[in-house]
Amino acid sequence: MDSNHLIVPIIFVLLAWWFSTGAILYLDGLSPQTFPVSMAGATAIAIGALMLLAQASHEATTGQAYAGFACALVLWGWQEMAFLMGFITGSRRTPCPLGSSETNRFLYATEAIIHHELALIATLAVLFIASWNQPNQTGAYTFLILWIMRLSAKLNLFFGVRNRYESFLPKKLAYLETYFGRRMINLLFPVVVTASSVAAFLLWQSALAPEQTPFHRASYSLLATLLSLAVLEHWFLVIPLKVEKMWQWAMKNRTAT
Repeated sequence: MDSNHLIVPIIFVLLAWWFSTGAILYLDGLSPQTFPVSMAGATAIAIGALMLLAQASHEATTGQAYAGFACALVLWGWQEMAFLMGFITGSRRTPCPLGSSETNRFLYATEAIIHHELALIATLAVLFIASWNQPNQTGAYTFLILWIMRLSAKLNLFFGVRNRYESFLPKKLAYLETYFGRRMINLLFPVVVTASSVAAFLLWQSALAPEQTPFHRASYSLLATLLSLAVLEHWFLVIPLKVEKMWQWAMKNRTAT
């Protein structure tokens, strides 16, 4: 098998992950007066991405696998921007009351992000409906992986991890820090990392299977790389590493504002 079948999707996902994260952090670090314009532009791009994803789902080709993946990433970025800019968050926008029990803290934390979670679920449903019974499901599964792993990251932050990365939160969402747990690690972490690592291994195994078509090899490689990155991001929550430095170029304007 040509090594390009693996190298190209890996590089593609890495660059897309690094640049899209930086672009969102940069736009979110600008003056709040720019947020409506940024969201309007992002919404127009997201609508186009949704239409393209639906069209790409009808063709099982390598190019359309990349198109579905990229469109799902655009739609995910739109959701992240809507959350970080404060357009879609939750019904509670205040710090967690002092002395709250673990159960109440969980309920309050859910209220703080519930609208965002519902929007993610709705988007996921739309993507699966748009590609229902079609040969190319890459876009829908890309969004599914992002949603599951982000939900896991949120739960790990709630239960407590070493690195909470509060610097990624804009000032208007700083109250969310009060819902984060204060532990070096929690019991959920090894369960999630183990399960997702096994899933990533199975995806890589499918991507490397000699009988795969070029489309399936590309699709599985993109999904396997994405899930592997998500597992790495989970490790970033517990290992002593300054991950923020990877996006210093995107976060410089936060000091100015």
